[in-house]
Amino acid sequence: MTARFVITGTDTGIGKTVFAAALAGALNARYWKPVQSGLEDETDSDTVVRLSGLPSDHILPETYRLSTPVSPHLSARLDGVEIDAARLEPPECDGPLIIEGAGGLLVPLTKETVFADVFARWRIPVILCARTSLGTINHTLLSIEALRSRDIPIFGVAFIGPENADSQATIATIGQVKALGRLPLLENLTAETLRRAFHEHFDIAALMEARA
Repeated sequence: MTARFVITGTDTGIGKTVFAAALAGALNARYWKPVQSGLEDETDSDTVVRLSGLPSDHILPETYRLSTPVSPHLSARLDGVEIDAARLEPPECDGPLIIEGAGGLLVPLTKETVFADVFARWRIPVILCARTSLGTINHTLLSIEALRSRDIPIFGVAFIGPENADSQATIATIGQVKALGRLPLLENLTAETLRRAFHEHFDIAALMEARA
């Protein structure tokens, strides 16, 4: 099988959608956001179209599109719908597939189910996106523990932000995970600058060879 990855983060707003766009573009992959909360501004799928360089038909439709930019369980309730986690199954497609969660691993989809529970059912390797700023060691190691407690395969950690060699090495050592690279914050964020930065900081060949 070709490469498939779940992209999740240690928190919301850390840049995992930008990372997902870069990875999807580098692998010429399909991209799928199972649950989108917030439709008024640019959605994550819209961002991936803008930054990945992929054709629009590589962006697969969300299973749930919810109006309010809050936790999916609350956004669904405000919309008068209930998320059925059993409906969230990775789509069949040709070539690599990038799946992006919402926020962190324990973001609730319903009153009883969090994203990590769905990831545990899929058993697709996870790339955990982590900030390089203060607090990242604790947040990232806690996220690694949440993944391992559910027996979810971890492909590695992708760091986002300015270089912080000590934090990055500490997470890799204590968490016993692979540090995949670091995506710097780009002042001029375009599809081209993102593509260049990703190719400079990540091993594309190793990502292409991953199997799930």
